[in-house]
Amino acid sequence: MHIVVLKRSLGAACAAWLAMMSFSAAHAQSPPATSVSAPSAPTQALPVPIGTGAGEHGANSPFAPLQPRADVLPWSLLTDVKTKTVKNRILPVFGSAQQGLNQKTQRIQGFMMPLDPGEKQRHFLISSVPLTCSFCLPGGPESMVEVTTKTPVRYSMEPVVVEGKFVVLADDPYGMYYRMTDAVTVK
Repeated sequence: MHIVVLKRSLGAACAAWLAMMSFSAAHAQSPPATSVSAPSAPTQALPVPIGTGAGEHGANSPFAPLQPRADVLPWSLLTDVKTKTVKNRILPVFGSAQQGLNQKTQRIQGFMMPLDPGEKQRHFLISSVPLTCSFCLPGGPESMVEVTTKTPVRYSMEPVVVEGKFVVLADDPYGMYYRMTDAVTVK
């Protein structure tokens, strides 16, 4: 039964994330309708498509960006992933740097995205940008880590640091690239 609840929680979170990506992409690519024909200004391409990469922390965000720490994995390492299309799926292609993290104890810093209701969480996603910020462009699956903890962690909108066994996922059924198990919070 626990696995069914886990699949539903993660499935719902992934479905919400995909819906948000579709909405963001549709509105980012559709120019607003105007009744007067005005000369169009040159458009500047985004460095990566919306919904991929590390995400972008907006300048108007009410949340402070993550402060660099030497004791955690940098998101730049985790998000430096190529992809390949196999049939109708997009799969990650990890480099040696990401593969070297597999099955080892690691620390990660980021913003919590609960997968279950309640003030204390044992299963959540941690992201490089705050997911509740309307000024922040969400990243892709390479900008999130699925976390399960040994003991419940109080939900916080402030960044958290967790440490646990890090797993690199080559073909996760939910589209996740990384998972951390047996995690504990770190100050």
